[in-house]
Amino acid sequence: MPVSIQFRQALGKLVLPALILVACGVILLGKADRVLVERLRMQTADLLAPAYALVEWPQAKLRWLSGNLQDIRNLEAENIRLRAENESLRHWYDVAAALADENGTLKANLHWIPDNAPTFVSGRVVRDTSGLYARAVLLAINPDTAVRKGGIALDGAGLVGRVTEVGRRSARVLLITDSSSRLPVTLESSHAAAIMAGDNSPLPRIIFYPQDNVPIEGERVVTNGEIESLPAGLPVGHVHYVRPGQPVVVPAAALDHVDILRIFDYADSVAPPDAPGRVPLPPPVGGTLSLPTQFLPHVNQGLHG
Repeated sequence: MPVSIQFRQALGKLVLPALILVACGVILLGKADRVLVERLRMQTADLLAPAYALVEWPQAKLRWLSGNLQDIRNLEAENIRLRAENESLRHWYDVAAALADENGTLKANLHWIPDNAPTFVSGRVVRDTSGLYARAVLLAINPDTAVRKGGIALDGAGLVGRVTEVGRRSARVLLITDSSSRLPVTLESSHAAAIMAGDNSPLPRIIFYPQDNVPIEGERVVTNGEIESLPAGLPVGHVHYVRPGQPVVVPAAALDHVDILRIFDYADSVAPPDAPGRVPLPPPVGGTLSLPTQFLPHVNQGLHG
């Protein structure tokens, strides 16, 4: 039905006041009868629920398809990486198998005498609330466990320390970082002998090394077997220079958070025979220590308690 322009303008001016009046009426109705308004709102929601579901379904499908496409791209990249890793592992497996065969052949030709496997026990580290040492841990062990003084403590990465005290249910391990610790070591790359001395810091110092064969940055540090019951070749750490002329050892073992240790008994290690005319030296108090004569004035009984 055609209407005049003036009527449409007047009607447009009345729309806003009418909406305001409707809103006020709804508010007053909600205040007057909450149950009725709640019922009407729920009925409206029930009527619109299928429409909401129809709108949500395409969005959910799009998200699902997008996620699947992303997973497919990730799987493709992962497959490429795994194939490359598999090829590398297959190569190193062939190398290891060839070296194992060669090693077995050489041992058979040389009539190799295998070393005796040392015995060991494992224990969990507990808090050390007493003791004479600044850097030591207490190891909880079972009663009557075969742990004795002088046992070598190792974690999964390298040397941790040496057993200095043994009780029925615990054993104290002196860490290689303690100021009482002195350990003869070998620097693998420079082939030099030295003394690793703890100073209660995380990085033990390297002292008494040959001045014409200084430690090399990054070279491995291992035990040299000069101490009885401590075999050669145990990993200790690697060399690092905190400043020029001051080499230290970065321990291979995680000494800041030691959790589980293994105590090895190398008491049956091979001892060298006495040379003709050699005068045997008495062992220091608290344990047996056999060192070259040039090191004896510098090594105390730190590892022996």
